[in-house]
Amino acid sequence: MELEKLQEVIASVLSVDPKEITLETTFLEDLGADSLDVFQIIMGIEEVFHIEIPADKVEHITTVGEAVELIRNSRE
Repeated sequence: MELEKLQEVIASVLSVDPKEITLETTFLEDLGADSLDVFQIIMGIEEVFHIEIPADKVEHITTVGEAVELIRNSRE
């Protein structure tokens, strides 16, 4: 469930096909996201999942799978 919603957020920010986004997909290398893109994705995650992600956690997210884990941990 988290992955599908996250795919939609990423796809809307980066204009990519959600089907191309997997848990192993990296934001920088695979998707070509820059720091502004990542900021917009984080804002989208916070809005869609109704969570707040601390800035220090954002710096350590490099893959979609890591973002999914962060979402799951933030909801507990």
